[in-house]
Amino acid sequence: MLDNTKLQLWGGLECTICRVGDSYTRQLDRSAHTTRAGDIERFAGLGMQAIRYPVLWEQIAPEGLETADWSWPDARLGELRDAGIEPIVGLVHHGSGPMHTSLVDPAFATELAEYAGAVAARYPWVEYYTPVNEPLTTARFSGLYGVWYPHGRDERTFKDALFNQCRGIVLAMRAIRRVNPVARLVQTDDIGKVYSTPLLQYQADLNNQLRWLGWDLLCGLVDEAHPLWAWLTTVGEATRDELLWFQQNACPPDIIGVNHYITSERFLDEELAKYPEEYWGGNHIHRYADIEAARALKHPTGGIGPLIRETWERYHLPIAVTEVHIDATREDQLRWIAETWAAAEKLRGDGVDVRAVTIWGLLGLFDWNCLLTECRGYYEPGAFDVRSGEPRPTAIAWMMKDLAKGALPDHPLLSGTGWWKRPGRHVRTQPALLTDVDFPLRPRTGTNSAPLLVTGATGTLGRAFALVCGQRDLNCRVLTRAEMDITDPDSIERAMDTYRPWAVINTAGYVRVDDAEQDAERCFLENSQGPANLAAVCARHRLPLVTFSSDMVFDGENDAPYVESDSTRPLNIYGESKARAERLVLDRHPDALVVRTSSFFGPWDAHNFITIALRTLRSGKPFQVSEDMTVSPTYVPDLVNACLDLLIDRAAGIWHLTNTGEVTWADLALRAARMANVDHSRLEVCTDLRAQLAAARPRYSALGSHRAFPLPTLDDALGRYMRQVSAG
Repeated sequence: MLDNTKLQLWGGLECTICRVGDSYTRQLDRSAHTTRAGDIERFAGLGMQAIRYPVLWEQIAPEGLETADWSWPDARLGELRDAGIEPIVGLVHHGSGPMHTSLVDPAFATELAEYAGAVAARYPWVEYYTPVNEPLTTARFSGLYGVWYPHGRDERTFKDALFNQCRGIVLAMRAIRRVNPVARLVQTDDIGKVYSTPLLQYQADLNNQLRWLGWDLLCGLVDEAHPLWAWLTTVGEATRDELLWFQQNACPPDIIGVNHYITSERFLDEELAKYPEEYWGGNHIHRYADIEAARALKHPTGGIGPLIRETWERYHLPIAVTEVHIDATREDQLRWIAETWAAAEKLRGDGVDVRAVTIWGLLGLFDWNCLLTECRGYYEPGAFDVRSGEPRPTAIAWMMKDLAKGALPDHPLLSGTGWWKRPGRHVRTQPALLTDVDFPLRPRTGTNSAPLLVTGATGTLGRAFALVCGQRDLNCRVLTRAEMDITDPDSIERAMDTYRPWAVINTAGYVRVDDAEQDAERCFLENSQGPANLAAVCARHRLPLVTFSSDMVFDGENDAPYVESDSTRPLNIYGESKARAERLVLDRHPDALVVRTSSFFGPWDAHNFITIALRTLRSGKPFQVSEDMTVSPTYVPDLVNACLDLLIDRAAGIWHLTNTGEVTWADLALRAARMANVDHSRLEVCTDLRAQLAAARPRYSALGSHRAFPLPTLDDALGRYMRQVSAG
């Protein structure tokens, strides 16, 4: 039995087994949770009281119960029990059952119940169940929008899919309770609300009634007086017997599980021309744009708080927020969680029985940006980032440990505003103003305004951090040398006393590679001793530190990209200064983050290689390029955003961050010219440029990584660079 005396922290695994046509995608396989040992121990370390855990029908008994393989849930549920984490067992998660059945198969419900009874018999100690996750949402995507199997696109198929799932829930809980009479139903679905222009209010009203339908059926609330009775019997072609079956077999949830995403709240607008075509849709009466409310409405909605209150006022049943996740930068992920937690705490104080908040996607989510219709490799980290194979804790994991103790941390990151409330979020230039809706303010989640300090105010990276921090609403102070000279420990200490930062990013340093051969003393002072000074002060103040190194710490004798564990052997003074800095920084501050990167280009710097090459070619002048050096170019906005996420995650040690792809300088100039539709006939390819330079350069210095924090591909970055430059 879960403790109800305080707001609980739950966790959840994205575990969808999604069928599209005759193909299945399995989230647990993609996150490797099905085969990796140690995950339960990792989850236990986060302090959660319960976890939504899959024992999925399609996975365990795809050919029927007689051939079911229980070995995996036997082991994993046993580990959860030993760890003291209460499992909330899910049986179908956005799925349609094994291949022999489907959401519109009349046998779906009885076969699911048979499977549920077998699960209960094998694990009689399990108390909490979600037999079907989000039946209404699944019915919409499977029966109305045609996205998932059986790919229906009509109201009748939607109704059949929803009713079959809800019947399955009723019969499954009946079978489970024959084994365990105290078993409890945690029934999840999305509570997103729809807003609209006056013309489309009828459609918004229908959508807002439909969002309750799954719970209404289970609670036995659907009769002739129900607002959807006429719609169900006419448009949905439901029979009276179908509808009244639920009233006669009511199975109200013991806990209503509400889910809410940034895409959950929608706005409908008939003025299609104001929106990109990807948002266009409609019904049998009107064509309209259907867009996230956050991107269309002038004022932010009240978020999840008012939606939970609506749920409570409708059902007066205990509520848990059963999925909290957003695909965003790391601090916005934290802000989203904090906002939900604060709303839940406020509601509890107002007498609403909110039991828990569930951090969803502990191991991340794959390809939800295309609703699982393709395997594109798009990944959204959760409490752990699994891209290297070994789960790496993110800042969400650290926040969960605080929440498990009942405390919402007052971190400076939480004082900023999530993108869903910031200016610039809108798709349309004149956001819609709903004068008849009074949106309550969302709860404030942070009061600590300590800044992030960035050195190197006049450099490419320093300016880029200032711009990106502004975009992400991170309080950032970029310092000139006069404000903090890293070669002077006293100057560093004075800056720490003045600004009292929560972290430091060092972008200052000596950058003239060829001049360094004759200016070694200054190069080592600025590139080696300065970062070492900064590391010592940050360690003493227990402040996170990020500093930058270079691909020139390597000798170029490799034929494959260098990874973090490769030995350094610099060929020039600049490279030696960076290699020495790495050693000194990590010796003084082992928790520092040292980022090796290479060959910057970006939209905010008029002096990078690509900008100069294109400007020269457009002027009709020749441009000399090297064919004897291979590098891995780095798009500065991608680098800065990745560094900020890693800083917030408390990542440490040496990391390689470059865009995916290696090219010679000649190939890079040619590729950029072609993308920009610039005449490249005046590119002059030089095969021996390395020999002409004062400082020796590695022949090959492309960077790879075994940490698997990949930036987008080079071509993707070049395309965004071109669009950014064209847009001004």
